[in-house]
Amino acid sequence: MGLVNDRNNGNASNHILAVEINTVQNNEFGDINSNHVGININGVHSMNSSSAGYYDDKTGNFYNLTLMSSEVMRVWVHYDEESMKLGVTLAPVRMAKPAMPMVSATCNLSQVLSKVSFIGFSSATGMVNTRHYILGWSFGMNASAPPIDTAKLPRLPRVGPKDDSRFLEIILPLATVSFLLTVSMVAFLLVRRHLSGSLDKYLYGCDDPDLRVTLNWTQRFQIIRGIVSSLHYLHEECEKVIIHRDVKASNVLLDNEMNGRLGDFGLARLYDHGVDPQTTNVLLDNEMNVARTGKATPLTDVYAFGVFMLEVTCGRRPLKQSTEDNQLMLLDWVLDHWQKGLLTDTMDVRLQGDYDINEACLVLKLGLLCSHPYRNSRPNMRQVLEYLSGDKPLPELSSTNLSFHVMSMMQNEGFDDYIMYKCQNSV
Repeated sequence: MGLVNDRNNGNASNHILAVEINTVQNNEFGDINSNHVGININGVHSMNSSSAGYYDDKTGNFYNLTLMSSEVMRVWVHYDEESMKLGVTLAPVRMAKPAMPMVSATCNLSQVLSKVSFIGFSSATGMVNTRHYILGWSFGMNASAPPIDTAKLPRLPRVGPKDDSRFLEIILPLATVSFLLTVSMVAFLLVRRHLSGSLDKYLYGCDDPDLRVTLNWTQRFQIIRGIVSSLHYLHEECEKVIIHRDVKASNVLLDNEMNGRLGDFGLARLYDHGVDPQTTNVLLDNEMNVARTGKATPLTDVYAFGVFMLEVTCGRRPLKQSTEDNQLMLLDWVLDHWQKGLLTDTMDVRLQGDYDINEACLVLKLGLLCSHPYRNSRPNMRQVLEYLSGDKPLPELSSTNLSFHVMSMMQNEGFDDYIMYKCQNSV
């Protein structure tokens, strides 16, 4: 399910607690059968497991449930810190929670989970023709999880003949991606009650005195690397290619340790790996209900990320109103300084010269490269990751054909009038 691999399976450094609801028996992992629920810590081997079912409160008898029955079921996961008891209970959806858990284990989760932890869902079917749906969920900390009104749960989608396969292929993966991203962020908010805010508040100031802290260079470089990893995952490691289409400082949230989280997927679109996105159908409309142009590709995100790197490094907005009532483009401004051999003069003055000059020049040059006027001259996010990690040397920049005007480039990149309007009015 993408939680561990054959090299780190079982390692304490994984910091993973998983409740495994399994319809496949993997003998190499010690599965008891093909219809079981297990409690896993840091790996795919269950520390305890049970056949799916529930205990009757009156008789104490155990009744089996079939996970592949297409019947809606409810799962409760409860942990008591004092007794260090973790219990998992399963029952038909309309049944109240049985008093006795189906499977339990004793474990000290304070030694398993990190200070910052995420809650999410993952599924895999292997060779079994199954579909997994989550119709609702709730979470509680230092209190019971809020009850779920089962009467308001959505109905399971109908799995029909061939005509419905297109809907299941396209719409459900999009919904799943959005759901997983939403779940991760909600869980993060629950675990960490105080977020440090969005990145643009640090770069440009805000009314909150608690957020008036200048990011040092180490923090900025860490944020940039974090967003690189996020975009690399979206472009190359997801089941579908996901184009964010709105990479900018205000869409990057920071936690208390100054790790950057890419948010706001409201303009995102996706398509199959190996498919030309120029020819795919549009899956989302913008807020103004205007059909998308269909021009966006992963290199559109690369372009926006290049501008983002310059924004974080220079501490300036992509567009700035000059005294002559003209708009000063950050990209043009940095390019001009690079051509004059004054690249470090673009660094945020609030850093007061306290930065790694090699890292800073790497980021600035990489920002220009990612924003190259010709798409095929830009690196992909895997290459960006290699450049920033020092695994691959950055190619030399050439001034030939590198000069360009930002607004015309944005129009060529598939940014429609609505996004252009937002960009211009963010000054």
